[in-house]
Order: sequence, then structure tokens, then C-alpha cells
Amino acid sequence: MKPGKKLKSAACDTEVMVVRGSDVVLECGGVPMGDERPPEKAALNPAFAEGTKIGKRYTDAAGSVELLCTKAGQGSLSIGGVALQPKDAKPLPSSD
Repeated sequence: MKPGKKLKSAACDTEVMVVRGSDVVLECGGVPMGDERPPEKAALNPAFAEGTKIGKRYTDAAGSVELLCTKAGQGSLSIGGVALQPKDAKPLPSSD
């Protein structure tokens, strides 16, 4: 996955843009994501149905993959069955 690449979920309405990527298969709702959405949606895996939020960044534990959600959906993002977590906002420096 190269930065700037857009991926669409096959199980819900989620769309993401790659900010930082590596050579992995990204899943949403337990189903691999692709460049195009298939004509019929795949079944959403209940274990990966917590949803995504527009504007949030998602990353893996190692920080090697970072995604920006451009369209929210019902499926959760994962790599190899391991859920991605929303990235915490960086604290701003104090103005003292």
C-alpha cells in the first residue's frame, strides 16, 4: 500500500486513504478491502462491526500502517484478524 491510495470496504460503506503503509492486506468488517466496491456487499463479521468514524486516523500496534477514514461505515478496520486502533491526538504544547 502506497501513501495516497484509496481503499473501499466490500462489507460496508467505509472508505480509507493510506497515510503510511506496508505490504499487508487491509480488512474492514472481516473482509479484504479493494480499489473498487463489489456490486453486492459481503457479510459483515460481527467481531469486526464496531464501525469507523470519518476524519479519524487508524493505526496498528507497531505504527507501520496509518489510515485516514474518508467515509464512515459499520465495519472495523483490521490486518490479519487484529483490529486497528484509532490514533490518539498529539497534545499541543503549553503556551506558558
